[in-house]
Amino acid sequence: MAEVEYTAVIERAKGNYSAYIPDLPGCVATGKTEQEVLRRMAEVIRLHIEGMIADGEPVPPPQSMGRTIRTEVAIA
Repeated sequence: MAEVEYTAVIERAKGNYSAYIPDLPGCVATGKTEQEVLRRMAEVIRLHIEGMIADGEPVPPPQSMGRTIRTEVAIA
């Protein structure tokens, strides 16, 4: 079993969090907390990749990166 590291995009909504993996279309998870959504996402990634392999699909390598960008804006 190999270890992989994919970038997750986490979005906060009213009452929960959701996350998706840009490099694995359709790979999504939700949770009540950020920690819960990350824990669930780890399991979903594993299941998603196992499904791709079982279906004979190529597994895309991790390529996405994430950065926080700070800037100043005038908000009216």
